[in-house]
Amino acid sequence: MTHHVRRTALSVVTGAALVVAVAVPASADTNVQDGLVNLAVGRITITDINVNVAAQVAAAICGVRVGPVLVLANLVDAGNPDVTVCKVANFPVKILQN
Repeated sequence: MTHHVRRTALSVVTGAALVVAVAVPASADTNVQDGLVNLAVGRITITDINVNVAAQVAAAICGVRVGPVLVLANLVDAGNPDVTVCKVANFPVKILQN
């Protein structure tokens, strides 16, 4: 079961990374509250992802509602500390400041 969860989480994160890579142009600007955060699942980190997409991916991986996760993502984007949304197969799902 752990292998299945890990494989599913990796698939979701990889798919989101591909969507974000196409949808959001790369930017060297790392201003606070720029609408972008980083999403880390275990040792995999997606950088400069839109807060809405990060919240949707984290909620899907954790099996929780998107609304509260979006609130956390916006708080991190505004400069608050990084948050761990949940742990899946002992891997933390974190939203980090970019």
